Formats: sequence, C-alpha cells, structure tokens
Amino acid sequence: MAHDVLVLGAGMVGVSCALHLQQRGYDVALLDRREPGEETSYGNAGIIQREAVHPYAFPRDIKTLLSVAGNRRLDVRYHPRAIPALASPLLRYYARSAPRAYAPIAAAYASLIALSIDTHEALLDAANARHLLGERGWLMLFRSDKQRDAAFVEADNLLALGVNHRKLDAAQLRATEPALRAELSGAVYWSDPLTVRDPGALVKAYAALLFARGAAWHQGNAQTLRQTTEGGWQVDNQHGEAVKARQVVVALGPWSPQLTGDFGYRPPLFVKRGYHQHFQPVAGATPRHWMLDEERGYLVAPMARGLRITTGAELAHIDAPATPHQLRAVEQVARQLLPLGEAVEAEPWKGARPCMPDMKPVIGAVPGQRGMWCAFGHGHQGFTLGPATGMLLAEMMHGERSSIAMEPFSPARRF
Repeated sequence: MAHDVLVLGAGMVGVSCALHLQQRGYDVALLDRREPGEETSYGNAGIIQREAVHPYAFPRDIKTLLSVAGNRRLDVRYHPRAIPALASPLLRYYARSAPRAYAPIAAAYASLIALSIDTHEALLDAANARHLLGERGWLMLFRSDKQRDAAFVEADNLLALGVNHRKLDAAQLRATEPALRAELSGAVYWSDPLTVRDPGALVKAYAALLFARGAAWHQGNAQTLRQTTEGGWQVDNQHGEAVKARQVVVALGPWSPQLTGDFGYRPPLFVKRGYHQHFQPVAGATPRHWMLDEERGYLVAPMARGLRITTGAELAHIDAPATPHQLRAVEQVARQLLPLGEAVEAEPWKGARPCMPDMKPVIGAVPGQRGMWCAFGHGHQGFTLGPATGMLLAEMMHGERSSIAMEPFSPARRF
C-alpha cells in the first residue's frame, strides 16, 4: 500500500483529520476535487464558536412554525419541491428537538464544543496562522428588551459550561461598536470565540502544514473509491492513477452519504444551504466585531475581502439552482444596521451545511466496512469542530483512550 490512510475531503474537517493522524506517525494522503478550503469551509461565518454548546434545535412553538411555513422569514427559507425528500429527516429532527430527547444531545455536543478553542490554537501556532485572526469574540445583537433580557439569562446559564460573556446595554453597545447606526437594545458579547478574516485561507494554512510535514496531495473524484484485492482502499486521482491506502476516512461534508451509501451506510443527512456576499466597507464606519442580528437571522463579519453578510438556512436539494432571495432580503436589513458599499462579487457564494437529524456529527468506524472511517455531519459547526474531530478520530484509529465519550457520535447509533 502506498499510504497508511487516505482522507477524502479537504475542508476543515478532512485537513484536521489528516493532520492529527500524521502527528501519530501515519503516512497520509489527502484527496478532493478542489483545492483545500474551497467548498463548505470557504463560506462560513469565520467564528470558532466556543459558545455554541447547544446545537440548533428545530422550532416547536406554533407561532414560529406557522411563520416558517409562510416561507418569508429572513432566517430560514425552503424550496417547496424539496420538502417531500426532506420530510423524513426533518420529522426526525423535530422529534429529537423535544426537551427530553434534546437534553442528552446538548450535553454530548457541549463536550465536543469544549475542545474547539484549544485544538484550533494548537494548529494556529503550528501553522503560523494567527495573522488570519480578527477581533476576539463576537456580538449577538438585540432589537427588543424582551429578547435581550432572555438572552442575558441564557448566557448566565452557560457559565457553568465554561462559556464566558459580557452583557452590554444600548449605551455600552454603541461605545463598543460605533459603526452601528440602528437603535438597538443591547448585546451579548461572547468573549471566548476566535474569529477568522478568511476561513478558506485558514484551511489552506493548515493544509500547507500537512504537506510540509510530508503528506501527499491529490485532486480527484472521491466517488471512484473502491476496495483493493489486498483488503485496503483505492481512489483515482485526476491523472487516472490509483491512490492506495490501508484505511480511508470519509470527510466529504454534505456529499459523504453519496459515497458511504455505496458501501451500505447511508445516514439520514440533509443539507441547510447558505449564501454569503462581501460588500465594500464605508470609510470611517467599518465595524471591528463579528455581529449576529439575532432577531433577523443573519451575520455581518469584517472579512479580508470586505464585509461578509452570511445568511441563515435554506432547505433545498444540494444541487438545486441558487435562489439568493434570502440574501437580498437580509442585505436590505443590514444596510439599515450598518453603512455598506457596493457588492464585491458579481454573484453571491452558495454552500451546503451537512446536518444530522439528532444534531450531532458522525465520527468513527463505518459499520460493516473494515478500514473505513467517517467524520461528517457537523451542521453549522464544521469550521469550529474540525480540529477537535480530527483529534478524536485519530485517537480512535490509533487505539487511544478518547478525550471525551464518543458513543453519542457513533456512526452506528440510531438517528
């Protein structure tokens, strides 16, 4: 065999898995159809979200459900034609969001998120990539006193989970972020998270570290994966050459079940699509902080290419044509919040978040397939959880004691 491990997928999760396996002495090859960091990992909000200890639950109150059904909300939209195919995973998602089912999910998720900052910082230092970081922490903005006060209570509840914050009233918020021009009630300033001015560039920096340490890089089609006569795995690169390894890690994000399904494992993954676009900052009014307009459901971030507006969720088939109506709607709201110049790109970017009905990623051995492992399904937090996932998967593959309990993330669990 040419390599010990073949990692399929060069996003934050795949690159991190490859790095942690390499650190344990494995000869690693990385393969993707595009360069590292150019798919889902490119288009996120650029926050390593230590505060995100509670995964996004399906709304259960009638008022919210009715407003979602109307398909005019800013934070979530859907393609009607996609709903029949999405019905089964969405119903499971709804069921797992019930309080009794959600409590153990949140506890397991919190243990995973707690590893996010330390695992990223180790790679940031090794890759000499701290120049890509922005202002530490981010602002969750509120327009109403009622929503602000409820968020303050929830933030206090998270202190027991090691999540730190500051509460800002309207005056303190204006002093913290003078660029804001809308009248707001205040904000929660989450002080632990790291922010990244170019998420795709950070993945590339981690990948450069991987390659500098001797890993092989191939572009190619992961769907050509097949077992070898020797009991290992092989895939074709762009030159038609077979890349072989004893073991394989599937870290293809939303495309993962298309591959694992060929080997008998098709978990009920669904996608939440999202859009972003950069806008020219206005001189003298450029924000310093990443800001979530919580009651409208979009985020504004001062990225390297300009002010990035990132949308909430669009429920649609992964390959359906782009419908950036949601982005256009939030752009109008964002222009009332902050001065924005012209769009940098002619067309917005579109990506897909790989989501599981129980809101937890799948990390571990693929059932029934010797030497096949998986690391996908991170929903909104693949960028945050990539290094933690890489460490945990490498521990499992190397026979080490896991840093946290891994049963809740088992690929063999019931969804």
